Amino acid sequence: MLDESELASLRNRFKRDAEFLMQTTASSDENEKSQEEKDAQPLPRVNRHSVFWILASIGVTYYIDFLRNIMENNDIKSWWFNVGLILLGVCLSLAMYCIVYLEWFKGIKHYDHEYPAIPPITTAAFIAASCSFNIALWPVWSFFTPLILFTQFMGVVMLISLLG
Repeated sequence: MLDESELASLRNRFKRDAEFLMQTTASSDENEKSQEEKDAQPLPRVNRHSVFWILASIGVTYYIDFLRNIMENNDIKSWWFNVGLILLGVCLSLAMYCIVYLEWFKGIKHYDHEYPAIPPITTAAFIAASCSFNIALWPVWSFFTPLILFTQFMGVVMLISLLG
């Protein structure tokens, strides 16, 4: 097997490797702390990302004449569109309940801990609404429909993030 000198050199090598690993772990902990300190500072509300999505949403709305198509186009599947509107209303109502009532009036900052059913219900309602809108508007814009609706969604989300 191994004689005494080989075992001693193997032990020393493992000891050096362990010390090296401990030093790199300690330096990465310091890096993580500095990253946590960076994360603790609030990000600016207006940034290039927000401006891009808002301008893209405005451009898409203008270019495809979004509102006139929604109001006047007869190719829209009205049943699916109405289902999407109802589900979007449910989603927005739950969001307003959480933001306005629970956070502003009651002062509950972590309403997802107090009312754990609200986030999954809101998410499911939004996903179902987006699927309904895609089905309803597919005859109008065909395969561009998901791209158009996603751009509109991101523009609205970024606009809301600027407000609050």
